[in-house]
Amino acid sequence: MTDETNMAASTRHADTPAVPHALCRPHARSVHGDTFIDPYEWMRDKNSPELQRFVREENEYYQARTAGFDGLKRRLFEELKSRVDETDMSVPTRMDGYWYFVRTQEGKQYGVQCRLPIAGPDDWDPPQIKAGDAPGANPGEQVVFDPNVEAKGHDFFRLGGLDLTRDGRWLLYGTDTVGSERYDYRIRSLEDGHELPEIFKGIAEACFTPDGKWVFYTMLDQSWRPYAVCRHRVGTPVDDDVEVFRESDEHFWISVGLSFDERNMVIGCSSKTTSEVLMLPVSDPEGEFRAFIPRQEGVEYDVSFASFEGAGVGGADIPLALVYHNANNPNFEVDVVDLNAHEPPYALGEGVIVAQGSPYGCERGDEVESGASGLPVNTPYSNLDNPDILRGARGLGIEGIAMYRNFVVLSYRNNSLPHIAVMRKDEALQDFLAHRPWHFRELKPDENGSNRHLYSIGAGGNPSYNVPRLRYSFASYTQPGQLRELDVATGTSRLLKRAKVHGGFDAANYRERRIWVRVRDGELVPVSLVWRQDCCTAMGALGEDFSGIDLLDGANDRSENPHSVASLVSASPMFITGYGAYEADSDPGFSVARVSMLDRGVLYAVVHVRGGGEMGRAWYEQGRRLHKRNTFNDFVDATKALQRAGLADPKRSVANGGSAGGLLMGAVANMAPECYAGIEADVPFVDALTSILDPSLPLTVTEWDEWGDPLHDKAVYDYMKSYSPYENAPFGHWQGDSEPWQSDRITEKRAFGKQDADGGHVSDSAASYYPKIFATTSLNDTRVLYVEPLKWIARLQSQGVDAIARIEVEAGHGGTSGRYKQWQEVSDENAWCLHTMGIEE
Repeated sequence: MTDETNMAASTRHADTPAVPHALCRPHARSVHGDTFIDPYEWMRDKNSPELQRFVREENEYYQARTAGFDGLKRRLFEELKSRVDETDMSVPTRMDGYWYFVRTQEGKQYGVQCRLPIAGPDDWDPPQIKAGDAPGANPGEQVVFDPNVEAKGHDFFRLGGLDLTRDGRWLLYGTDTVGSERYDYRIRSLEDGHELPEIFKGIAEACFTPDGKWVFYTMLDQSWRPYAVCRHRVGTPVDDDVEVFRESDEHFWISVGLSFDERNMVIGCSSKTTSEVLMLPVSDPEGEFRAFIPRQEGVEYDVSFASFEGAGVGGADIPLALVYHNANNPNFEVDVVDLNAHEPPYALGEGVIVAQGSPYGCERGDEVESGASGLPVNTPYSNLDNPDILRGARGLGIEGIAMYRNFVVLSYRNNSLPHIAVMRKDEALQDFLAHRPWHFRELKPDENGSNRHLYSIGAGGNPSYNVPRLRYSFASYTQPGQLRELDVATGTSRLLKRAKVHGGFDAANYRERRIWVRVRDGELVPVSLVWRQDCCTAMGALGEDFSGIDLLDGANDRSENPHSVASLVSASPMFITGYGAYEADSDPGFSVARVSMLDRGVLYAVVHVRGGGEMGRAWYEQGRRLHKRNTFNDFVDATKALQRAGLADPKRSVANGGSAGGLLMGAVANMAPECYAGIEADVPFVDALTSILDPSLPLTVTEWDEWGDPLHDKAVYDYMKSYSPYENAPFGHWQGDSEPWQSDRITEKRAFGKQDADGGHVSDSAASYYPKIFATTSLNDTRVLYVEPLKWIARLQSQGVDAIARIEVEAGHGGTSGRYKQWQEVSDENAWCLHTMGIEE
């Protein structure tokens, strides 16, 4: 066969630009006796002239295909820009002897790091500074780092990290100017601006010892895995640095940093299922790192340190280790260990249990409670050893504990949402000594006198152990974020900053609601809905009354439901999104860009699919490895439930997901193409099986714990091949199978009946039922290699699918750098989504 025989026949008008032609060079991938013929594997050679030509043609095609709604792109960008304070600043945060804050200025791409000296040791009230002042304009104000200056001459710029010595004299900073996530770190004097000659090139991260005499940093191997820690004496050649730790197991990544109490350098080693913490006293920087608790296969843990000040014998402190682990409970527990109780080593599970998660639905749940593994995830869990506020929680997952000089903070998940609880330190001491449940109180945002039910909340901006008050933030889909400060002793909370949204935005015009959809295996999946009350047709007519529809039944069809609102209202255009991997949470949050979609009558939906962590560890376990299909089924069933209820129009529904969420997008496009008019897939992981089969690629070996190991396990190979988007997308004669693509999940079977001279099938119908596709990628992406979305797009285009791609040539996994560039990117993406929904203004 020739390259020309693989060219797709154009089904568009004569004035439509020609679809790029990707060369067809069949490559055989044979594993476990199965052979897959891949015509586009040649694209893995990024420097080949053919690949460069294809990238150029795809970008030209993207520009031509989206030119018709350039006006909409501009309007969305201007709307976004008009709603934010382009000149603004963060609330100052105290670290050691300075207040640190970030200034943003109109017209500048990046925020400027600044600082002011504290007034004295008891100065814990942030200084009042005008946001409109130029960086460094106030008496004593110093510019610590200005990325706008550092980025000059570079098309891409990302700051990898900043670290400071305790006295504030020296700055350690890392930069990436290509998007590869390999950073060059340098040391700069903040007194006169001069830099030391040593440069740590192409590393992952670096940090000072508090006195600034030593730097510890992590090295990257050829697969972008942080694998070794090196020690550097400041002022000496980098060539003299000493490797102090190496992780030989390719399943593990390592990190290095300073403990919260600043007494130890800490190395964290972790795979997806196992972790270990190694420590070295900062007083002995040339010593040997030792494990706090040696690693145990399948056990994850972390540790921090604090004290009950003056509570020991003779008024001495009681030193504590706060250990977070899943050795005895798959949904984690927190133990507080009295380090005076005995000499090290210590063991997981010793000490006082402060909180423990629900075992229901977890793979190891039966080890905690007989029959727990078989129970639904949302079964209420009551444990008398838990604080009162945790009893009866659904999907209870413990996420961590932090202890400060004056208070304690517990983070956990309940009923698919994040929560935090607080108590005074003296109360914690009493409960600790009495061996009784700790008396935490849940911290709830109280907005206009009534607690909100759908929000994200979390502690943050508390870098000092001695901070007298707790900073925390919260936001919802309709409420811009707030930063508040709580006096735990009195219960008094004060507002430090509320995000401003201009352009006539009024939160009272918008609604948010979480519903639960019963999916095909009986599980209840949370779905978040957001809409503008006076613009979203279906939701506007429905108001707050959901009683007329059964959204708890994924099989419910509106034609069989005489009480459906479908007969009363017109279904709305819908933007529906999901992620569902790595136990990552898709929690409520405000988006300025989203407002423009809501104002145009779009129903915004987030499906909290399994594979994420919204309902604790069980939710994650039920959406990974040989349960990965649950992720896709949850998304499809939630989509169908909303459409069958008459809330969303399939012909105007657009789905979105990025990275592992892009895998979700590719899978649902194959499984249920009739549900979506279009799919936007950002840096999508769509050639998953090819990547996970190759241990030489970045991340692959560590990813086996997430997806399974198809290289050594045929059952995993077969399972991944059954859903991997690239293998299951429509294809034509070059594969030559007798039944090239079919899906028993499509309501109406569509087969390709046309044969070519080689006996294979040529699709002339894929474009008639397959969603429109918009994919984004970056040539320097090290997490999802560019070759995956490019091969996918080429395959879809060859079969007549309306597919376009925007390819960044100077960016990484997160896209372009600079806020204005990022605003333009999201505006372009939203414009495509709206255009696909039939919204042109």
